[in-house]
Amino acid sequence: MNGFREVVVDLDAIEANTRRMVEVLDGAALIAVVKADGYGHGALPAAEAALRGGAAMLATAELAEAELLRDAGIDARLLCWLHGPDTPFDRAARRGIELGVSSARQLERAAEAGATVHLKLETGLGRNGIAPGDWPGVFARAAQLEAAGASDGFRVAGVMTHLSNTSPEDDREALALFRSGVDAARAAGLDPELVHAAASAAAIDLPESRFTAARIGLALYGLSPFDDERDSAALGLRPAMSLRATVIAVRRVAAGHGVSYGYLHRTERETGLALVPLGYADGVPRQASTAGVVTIGGREYPQRGRIAMDQFVVETGDDAVAVGDEAVLFGDPSRGEPAVERWADAANTINYEIVTRMGARPGRVYRGGTVAR
Repeated sequence: MNGFREVVVDLDAIEANTRRMVEVLDGAALIAVVKADGYGHGALPAAEAALRGGAAMLATAELAEAELLRDAGIDARLLCWLHGPDTPFDRAARRGIELGVSSARQLERAAEAGATVHLKLETGLGRNGIAPGDWPGVFARAAQLEAAGASDGFRVAGVMTHLSNTSPEDDREALALFRSGVDAARAAGLDPELVHAAASAAAIDLPESRFTAARIGLALYGLSPFDDERDSAALGLRPAMSLRATVIAVRRVAAGHGVSYGYLHRTERETGLALVPLGYADGVPRQASTAGVVTIGGREYPQRGRIAMDQFVVETGDDAVAVGDEAVLFGDPSRGEPAVERWADAANTINYEIVTRMGARPGRVYRGGTVAR
């Protein structure tokens, strides 16, 4: 272990998960989402692993994230869709980065820049996207701009939306509205190559949501987008991230001994305590205090007391845990490691948040595949 805390990322797992999702999509193109630094796994190594696994395209939220990939030598198709009022669309166009546009104003700016665009339609999520009442005018204008600006590079390459994952019924209602929008876009003279609505959950559960492409994020990293019994293994996925640290202190304490700030926990009997140098500055949620778990030497132990900025305490009972032993907070349950969902449940959140919140202090260690340049 480099230092005494690290995030380990299995690039072979990301590649394998991509291949698995390519199979699930059954002919639809896989757009690999590597926003938020590849969901905390590292955007560049995750992008390279996804491309090896068969991704047809990459996607980020912001232009700056896409530009970092271009700077690193990624020449695959790239899409980004979350823009501020002054996002430099001309720079995106020069670098071959496609833009999701969510308003008539963004459409005009993208056309002026000569960018390739995906028209994002609002279908009920209530975030960004072109409102249904504006579709006829925007589609007509997009067709006009495309015809007039063909020599300048402007074109409409896609039509997209995003689903709420509230229920199959809600998503099917949104998909019906989306289909009407796609039909209207085509009737206006547009011919989008990529029609995409699904992220990981809908791509798996709602085949009708796949259209010609799907944006796959969480599943690439081997995690389940569902809160039911379907875990990673049930979906044929391998968690790519594990969080590990070295035990840096052990002690024996009497019954009634307080543990960490506020004494949220007092020992019930004479027992062993081990100190793990990870805390909320590293992305371990303070809200999980007294409810997290770790494995040490393949055996599971409860986290006790308040999680602090840099460290937390594990109760080890009468076991011979020693300084230098490795503690695993989460990883691949098939190896006997706690699932990341254990920590998500402890913090009353979701697996997405746990992996994306990992701080910079635990160094990223990459295994398998081809490590990023």
